[in-house]
Amino acid sequence: MQSKMLWQTLRYLRSLFAFKKYAILAALILILLVLLLIQKDDSVVECDTNIRSLYDIPPEVQEQLKKQWLSEQNQLNPQKVLPDEPPNQDANPPPVAPLECLINDDYPVQCLKTTDKDEIVYMPFSFIEKYFEVYGAMKHYDGYDRFEFSHSYGKVINELPTPYTYHGMLMSFDTYNVEVRDRVKCVSGIEGVPLSSQWGKHGYFYGIQICQYGLSHYCKNLVQKLPQETVYEDADTIQPVWKQSNKQCITQYVDDPLIRNKVVKFTTPDSIPLGSGLTLHIGNTVERVLSFDIRFVGNGSISVMVDTNDKAKQYTIHYITNNLLLDFDHRSNIFYGIGATQSWRHIARDLVTDLRKGIGLSSTKKKKVKTSITKVTCLIVRGSGFIDNITVSTSQHMSQFQAASDWIVKNQDPESGGWKNDIERVLPGYDPIPPGWLSAMGQGQALSLLSRAYYVYKNESYLKTLALGLLPFTLPSNKGGVQAMFMGKYVWYEEYPTSPSSFVLNGFIYSLIGLYDFKSLLEDQFGMGSENLPADTVTQFERLGVNLPKVYSQASKLFQDGMTSLKAMLPLYDGGTRTFYDLRHFILKIQPKIARWDYHVTHLDQLALMSSISDDPIFQQVFQRWKGYTVGKPSQHN
Repeated sequence: MQSKMLWQTLRYLRSLFAFKKYAILAALILILLVLLLIQKDDSVVECDTNIRSLYDIPPEVQEQLKKQWLSEQNQLNPQKVLPDEPPNQDANPPPVAPLECLINDDYPVQCLKTTDKDEIVYMPFSFIEKYFEVYGAMKHYDGYDRFEFSHSYGKVINELPTPYTYHGMLMSFDTYNVEVRDRVKCVSGIEGVPLSSQWGKHGYFYGIQICQYGLSHYCKNLVQKLPQETVYEDADTIQPVWKQSNKQCITQYVDDPLIRNKVVKFTTPDSIPLGSGLTLHIGNTVERVLSFDIRFVGNGSISVMVDTNDKAKQYTIHYITNNLLLDFDHRSNIFYGIGATQSWRHIARDLVTDLRKGIGLSSTKKKKVKTSITKVTCLIVRGSGFIDNITVSTSQHMSQFQAASDWIVKNQDPESGGWKNDIERVLPGYDPIPPGWLSAMGQGQALSLLSRAYYVYKNESYLKTLALGLLPFTLPSNKGGVQAMFMGKYVWYEEYPTSPSSFVLNGFIYSLIGLYDFKSLLEDQFGMGSENLPADTVTQFERLGVNLPKVYSQASKLFQDGMTSLKAMLPLYDGGTRTFYDLRHFILKIQPKIARWDYHVTHLDQLALMSSISDDPIFQQVFQRWKGYTVGKPSQHN
């Protein structure tokens, strides 16, 4: 049929060509139209055939096939039962008309009202969402559009999957990604821990954030599968070829007496520019975490070239032996200082985080950088020194955990036993807290971090730091400690040492968890609390100045005093629909600080943990009540 019509069209066009000046143009257009009509006609015929074949099936057979399909889908997805019909399907919905709603005699909102006798009023969700602080979004699945409504955005756990231990998972810390937060300026190249920019844009070390960084990586290591890694050099079995920028760039494999291992010795001219020297090809398109052992003899650098999804742009991240924090040339070079590094040091860097924090310096707006690495291309060393164990992997959780633990040990104040926060803190209603303040939450999370670090590494410096870390709990907050008293009766450990006290709930519970972790470590590792205490346990740590029985007695009392206060004061934080963040409404006689839903869920996670380590039913009772608030179940009214 198509060929016959085409032949007739060509004959007709031939006559047109002799007749008119623009016949060729007209002919070409006509050919296209005819072909399109032919194609359309055939597709319609085919479609009609399919439709007729569908309707040839008897109705009862169609209904049976439909029920069979629904049954199979529900067996595959038991959590998502498919309905026979779309929900709330109405063949003849009542007509609606515009309606102006007056809100609290204050302002109007445009709504809709059905014109039937029921006169149902429909209000826009954009108004309801803001007015009642609820959440919702359109979803499409099972072939239908649905609107999913939720009273809160918090995800609540019901109970701990396993009993809590001081060396196990801490709440939901495995879901924390501390280093990618907007309020983190970067991960220091010198210390290997994050710097906060929450209350100061230039960046400062904040003990709580560093502890959370270490604890999150520890917890990720517990639940995630073993990292995938590729070793590019270990000097023993893997000895790659290094590309030279010039003949004066030299590598050789030598035995290092300090670590008793074979390593790569490298030398490049002092005059060679940054980004040049000795190049090791990587070409990794899967892993993004770089680690290596390094010791420089003088000044030098390690540069890593990466391909990105930013219009196939290539960036170079330079790690330089100076004290620079972070810099970006606003083109393609990012710079981190790693210090002198003249003794052996293990460095682990998340290249994606380093890249994004560097690029972020060029933005004046708080817009999240989404640039990703598509390939780790190569590594370039410059200067003189030694390098070993060059690896690219999917994670280095324990390296990051150990970096945080070591920072905590190194930065503990030897007089107060605390971790000072060198930034001013302002809480509404209170006088500013000057730099140098201690936080019970910081103390508690340091205890949780180092308890796990000692369990893993058995480093005695961790134990000594833990023991000294109890001191701030024994001193009032106005005398350099973190202790406060509620109504002259209940001991409290302050997250923020305000005057008068603010009694922040989540920070207090974190401090109790830390005390429990340290107390449990002493019981588990040294037999404290048992009648049969090993004879050599006490003398083992006397040389460190640690009296283990005294320390254990102190930690136990601090924990028990805090638990007594928590059980008595929990009802004060119950707002009937949500929890209070602190007690400033009681102390200062001002409006209460209602906890955001993420803080409310933190309270629930903490109560679930407390219920795991305490037999007192109050924790489970309060947990269930506060859990109800997240789904819109308020306390009863009169």
